[in-house]
Amino acid sequence: MTDTPNAPSVELPTDQELVLKVIPMPADTNGNGDIFGGWVMAQVDLAGSVLPARYTQGRMATVAVNEFIFKHPVRVGDILSFFAKVTRIGRTSITVDVSVFAERYRNQGSYIKVTHATLTYVAIDDQGRPREIPKTGA
Repeated sequence: MTDTPNAPSVELPTDQELVLKVIPMPADTNGNGDIFGGWVMAQVDLAGSVLPARYTQGRMATVAVNEFIFKHPVRVGDILSFFAKVTRIGRTSITVDVSVFAERYRNQGSYIKVTHATLTYVAIDDQGRPREIPKTGA
């Protein structure tokens, strides 16, 4: 993971849906003063679950983190925008790409991509067993 203070601003994606915006706080930092990677991962999991919920119409669980890339550190006060896109719908599972963009507190209106992840969720029944995704989803 590298941090380039003057990283070029990128455009926000138009082929993905904004599913979450959040501002990390001092309690979310690691020993270096940056936002703890585990906190970012938890937010990505929440953001990634938004679109599959429209299809599963009931309980679901995260079954895989297929890829997780930290591109730049996240800092206290950054405005994080989480964009998601469904990439695959199977019989019981849904795979989602999540991209995270930071709007630095002192450079609002300019975005850098800080994280990218691919996660898979599975629809589950009341006993926690996989179940088919309804055909009428989303």
